[in-house]
Amino acid sequence: MRQTVKQVAKAAGISVRALHHYDQIGLLTPEIGGNGYRYYGEQELLRLQRIVFYRELGISLAEIGRMLDDPAFDTRAALLDLRQRVADDIARRRDLAGTIDRTLALLDAGKPLDARRLFDGVTLARQAEWEAELVQRYGPPAASAIRQSQQTLAALPSAGLLDFKADIDAIHARFVTFIERGLTPDANEVQAETAQHYRWVCRSWRPDASAYAALGTLYTEQAEFDAMFDALHPQLATFLAEAMAIHARQVLAPAPATAPQDTSARSPQRTPNRTSLSVAPASTSPAASAAPTAPPRAQC
Repeated sequence: MRQTVKQVAKAAGISVRALHHYDQIGLLTPEIGGNGYRYYGEQELLRLQRIVFYRELGISLAEIGRMLDDPAFDTRAALLDLRQRVADDIARRRDLAGTIDRTLALLDAGKPLDARRLFDGVTLARQAEWEAELVQRYGPPAASAIRQSQQTLAALPSAGLLDFKADIDAIHARFVTFIERGLTPDANEVQAETAQHYRWVCRSWRPDASAYAALGTLYTEQAEFDAMFDALHPQLATFLAEAMAIHARQVLAPAPATAPQDTSARSPQRTPNRTSLSVAPASTSPAASAAPTAPPRAQC
């Protein structure tokens, strides 16, 4: 029996907006009825099941699409792999739940938090994998940024770590509001919030224009980041990455050098003739039109 978008969203525990997004990117395409409504049959529901399960495990939508559309895709083998991933994830989440319980107990008792145990459940091996991926992709600058970030965060008190997390949660929430209001990444309000995001990043390391733009790209390509943002809004990772790229280009990038003008041949008494009039003034020359106004210096 076919189901409507609302019925499927309710059964799967996801939003109608997410289903529309999956349709737009070609990940899950429903049938269109004669009345123009979207309907999902058995095959679409089975595909959605895999999408939802893989998303729960932090796999990006792009990677899920590649797996499901692979002609060699083996449903049973994929389910066995999914089963093992779920088992591994359950074990990790048990550790996370234990960390939350310990933190709540300390807070309720008014005791100081143990910063060394605030992030139990995020394994050292997984952290090392993320860092190795960054270094492999971006080279020595990434290694330097990781060291700087580790040193900065290690120096924060426990309360400071919690505030650090709360601040970025608030920034993400405001970006979701921008998306829902229909703003574009280059809107003034969005760019003002992107400046806040940059300042938050600078609290642990100071990226230049290319590094900040690359961080935005990482948000859309790295599975854990993509899954985290998708849980807040299906378009958040892409929207934030575009806003970061604009901020990097317009604010963080150094202004292009301007060649000094040669005034040696000018004569204040000379009357302009046909030849001199054919020279375009600097303000309307192609070079001047293409050169952006020098951006303000970014503040961290």
